[in-house]
Amino acid sequence: MEGASSDGHAPMSIAALLVLADGRFPAGGHAHSGGAEAACEAGRIHDAATLEEFCRGRLHTAGLVAAALAAAAALGIDPAALDEAADARTPVPALRTAGRRLGRQLMRAARATWPAAELDALAAAFPRGAHQPVVLGVTARAAGLGAREAAQVAAYESVSGPATATVRLLGLDPFEASGVLARLAPALDSVAAEAQRCALRARLDGPGALPAASSPLLDIAAQAHADWPVRLFAS
Repeated sequence: MEGASSDGHAPMSIAALLVLADGRFPAGGHAHSGGAEAACEAGRIHDAATLEEFCRGRLHTAGLVAAALAAAAALGIDPAALDEAADARTPVPALRTAGRRLGRQLMRAARATWPAAELDALAAAFPRGAHQPVVLGVTARAAGLGAREAAQVAAYESVSGPATATVRLLGLDPFEASGVLARLAPALDSVAAEAQRCALRARLDGPGALPAASSPLLDIAAQAHADWPVRLFAS
């Protein structure tokens, strides 16, 4: 099933979008909680309501930034410039390390699934891994997806990871976690649309036009989490 891409270019594969957004796609996200493990330990997440609050906050900060970077990469903006922009928007060393680790894993899966010269070039330019949203955007481009679709995947990943992790961390009912994601759907669409608009501006004005929303508590918790002697998730 195909339709016009969000950028009005080549036909967009709905199936490719589903494959890329599928939690079973071997991109390494299952090993990361998106800050949920630290939040659960601190008591900030303890049920479905607090999970929804956490996810909504993450969506409008880290999620928006990742979605805009992915959309910009899907538009063909220089990945090296976008990776530098991602570094500038990730002040915490633990999150930079996690982002590049996820980028490496996604690159492996993407090159096996959608072989493309752009992916090969990105892998060669960043042997230690580019930031995950940048890799995601180039992957979306290789899969025939547009900027909006890349942004939707990035936005969804920013909340689906914590929701899935919380099921494991707290024994939360999976039906409740799914309900959280369903209630966030309108916000996901809104963030993806804003990310696409920012990416289109960045195509004219450079990566400085991309959002730089911050979440200091998430940053602080991520760095502390990296020093835990025992943890279930890598981040």
